[in-house]
Amino acid sequence: MRILGLDVGSKTVGVAVSDEMGWTAQGIETIKINEERQQFGLDRLGEIIKEYQVESVVIGLPKNMNGTIGPRGEASQHFADMVQEKFGLPIILWDERLSTVAAERVLLSADVSRKKRKQVIDKMAAVMILQGYLDSKN
Repeated sequence: MRILGLDVGSKTVGVAVSDEMGWTAQGIETIKINEERQQFGLDRLGEIIKEYQVESVVIGLPKNMNGTIGPRGEASQHFADMVQEKFGLPIILWDERLSTVAAERVLLSADVSRKKRKQVIDKMAAVMILQGYLDSKN
């Protein structure tokens, strides 16, 4: 049973997938999207869902530090609705406060260059989101 983890931004969606046992998360890729043009990468997401035989999807829900939902959180909720409608999979919205900050710290501590960090930060944030969810289940 594989679970997909997504970090939804305004220009990219970081993608991670669990192992078959649901213990660990691995980053797969970053999908380029364009919110203004209503291009959300759902075709590519469908290919990934099929390839990995995904059974549920965890989508990061960015909340404000006081717990309220702002514009980015609303965008993530909208994306979750689209994924649920298109693929019919269970969707879990996971509080992702500071996941991108944590991902940045990990990459900095690994001495990854600024250019390389920019390329992998969303994928790494998706790993952090999915791993947080997996850890809470196990």
